Amino acid sequence: MTDFWSDADRHLVRYSGAGRFVPKIIERASGSFVYIADGRKVLDFTSGQMSAILGHSHPAVVSTIQRQAATLDHLFSGMLSRPVVDLARRLADSLPDPLEKVLLLTTGAESNEAAIRMAKLVTGGHEVISFARSWHGMTQAAAGATYSSGRKGYGPAAPGNFAIPTPNSYRPDFTADDGSLDWRRQLDFAFDLFDAQSVGALAACIIEPILSSGGVLDLPAGYLAALRDKCHERGGLLILDEAQTGLCRTGDWYAFQRDGVTPDILTLSKTLGAGLPLAAVITSSEIEQTAHDRGFLFFTTHVSDPLVAAVGNTVLDVLEESELDKQAASLGAYLRKGLRGLAGKHPAIGDVRGRGLLIGLELVQDRESKKPANELGTAVTQRCLELGLHMNVVQLPAMGGVFRIAPALTSTHAELDLGLEILDQALTEVTPRFGSQLR
Repeated sequence: MTDFWSDADRHLVRYSGAGRFVPKIIERASGSFVYIADGRKVLDFTSGQMSAILGHSHPAVVSTIQRQAATLDHLFSGMLSRPVVDLARRLADSLPDPLEKVLLLTTGAESNEAAIRMAKLVTGGHEVISFARSWHGMTQAAAGATYSSGRKGYGPAAPGNFAIPTPNSYRPDFTADDGSLDWRRQLDFAFDLFDAQSVGALAACIIEPILSSGGVLDLPAGYLAALRDKCHERGGLLILDEAQTGLCRTGDWYAFQRDGVTPDILTLSKTLGAGLPLAAVITSSEIEQTAHDRGFLFFTTHVSDPLVAAVGNTVLDVLEESELDKQAASLGAYLRKGLRGLAGKHPAIGDVRGRGLLIGLELVQDRESKKPANELGTAVTQRCLELGLHMNVVQLPAMGGVFRIAPALTSTHAELDLGLEILDQALTEVTPRFGSQLR
């Protein structure tokens, strides 16, 4: 045990910003639980890194990995295999027209990088709009479109990146007469400001239909269509990043289905591989043809790899056969009801929001001012882990007050009840220590 942590301290690059690893050695994981070296188990309310939608080590996924690794795991990137073509066809079949052309990659950042690169080539523009609380990845173009964290100290981003205000119904900046968010006025203001700075070369707007890292902020009904129209009016493409919302997590197969708005380019990752590195860029034949005619290049070592593509097909099998979109909607409603029950008991809970099994719970110093209680959130996160619950993906100092909760879609009511019980105990024990900060 001592050698493990001394080796980790000596040899690992700290990459989380805060510089902290979870202080537990994880030996294995199964279903909704991860198992620590000391024998204890921890309920995983984050599905790993928001990815293990079928739970850990799902038997069908394990079987596919074993079979495919022994048959065909990796190829020269110019070669094709049946799992790749099958997955491309099945993804296209799951989506509305005209989305039918698929590029299979590894990570969310990589898929967003490819989507932005494609949009720039097709439109001839270079300007990219994203939300001020966005997270799209850590590679160049994806990082340039990320504003929630990680911009300081790395020099200038590529020219042409623009942030617009994030629609936040809990903390509205533009308000209607009743105090609710006036998102139309906010959106008009955002594009007036963009137009004043733009050189007329918009390539794309890239957004998440629910801003996950930004605090699980759902777009108001009607917003996505209005944003698409403003983007198209300026010659840009709409890219939707559904890394965390795609493939049943929100109660629909894709979050954009609620709004009836089909993007020009869709990116998937995390949930597509159910814990393995698999991502996709999906667009129309027209956009793909234009990109191809102009020499689109995104040739990487692991593009169209057969092993992870086979896993992707298995993920689709399980989602379809178990109707996990309906299960996510039902379990999400159950969990939100339980969290709202806790809000009636704990005044520090300011808001419960989200769709399906992507839920945000925000702690505040008081409900009137809605001032974030980040330190309390960090302490509650730590106590939950001690009690056997890992529930907070965003653990950066400035974002500790928002719990981003995303259990596996295969979770049981008993597991959700256990999570609620542990959270209740942690809040009960920890909140009194912050009495001077709470009102």
